[in-house]
Amino acid sequence: MLKIGVLGAGHLGKIHLRLLNQSPKYELVGFYDPDSNNADKVAAEYGYRKFASVTELIAAVDVVDIVTPTLSHYDCAKEAIMAGRHVFLEKPISNTVEEAEEIIALAKQYNVKGQVGHVERFNPAFIATKNMIQNPMFIETHRLAEFNPRGTDVPVVLDLMIHDIDVILSVVKSRVKNIQASGVSVISDTPDIANARIEFENGCVANLTSSRISLKNMRKSRFFQKDAYISVDFLDKVCEVVKMKDAPENPGDFDMILQNAEGVKKQIYFENPEVQANNAILDELETFADAINNNTQPIVTLEDGTEALRIAYRVIDCFKK
Repeated sequence: MLKIGVLGAGHLGKIHLRLLNQSPKYELVGFYDPDSNNADKVAAEYGYRKFASVTELIAAVDVVDIVTPTLSHYDCAKEAIMAGRHVFLEKPISNTVEEAEEIIALAKQYNVKGQVGHVERFNPAFIATKNMIQNPMFIETHRLAEFNPRGTDVPVVLDLMIHDIDVILSVVKSRVKNIQASGVSVISDTPDIANARIEFENGCVANLTSSRISLKNMRKSRFFQKDAYISVDFLDKVCEVVKMKDAPENPGDFDMILQNAEGVKKQIYFENPEVQANNAILDELETFADAINNNTQPIVTLEDGTEALRIAYRVIDCFKK
């Protein structure tokens, strides 16, 4: 069991604490939160050990789980890595791409592992379909959320859209060629609704929409590729796969057959991959433990988190233009 400590005991930090406490792969040593009132409350309510400083917690563990506000990710990670500790960083990896690149360099220098909390990679509906998503050429995502003051200190791109950016970058094996985007501030000082069109060198186009001022929640992605359409509902954790193959010589009465203008006939059929229920946050934390113990690459690397942040900032730069 790896000894782990959590930095930050806010809404998400408390979830991490609870899950780590029940995980057989970690020994939860304790937490640190700079808000002494909150720290006292969490320690009293759940019985977790409260540390007096970041430095004190880092000294007591093998792994540091950083669930602090994004502005402090770099400082926390730097101190932990330089003390030889592995780091799990909530998304986004850091406040700037430059900070993220330095975190990567430090992790290599001190020979420690790092993972970024892009939790949708562990969503069971995405896991069920990701091996079927092969060379998609058009992708459409909608990530809509009801208004919540928590998180409005950053643009909706860094709050919500970055989830879809990371998922898309994980399935499109090509470099980004061009980005067009627009964003509108409605309630906050930063954009609350945004749309981005990301074009890749291989011809794939991704159209992303994110909003935090919607009347209902939605987290859906659709992938279109040669002879297949794949829909992933990250919110309801369901998926749909529609495929086409050459029509048989003698189709059955219930076979769905399409014929194009050239006379080519295709048969449409549906696949329903089994979606296995999981706790995505627990899975991302436990696979990180496996990567450390087995000396393998984490599923969401520091480089992955940095590239998602880089593309997110390119989207935000389009707003300024």
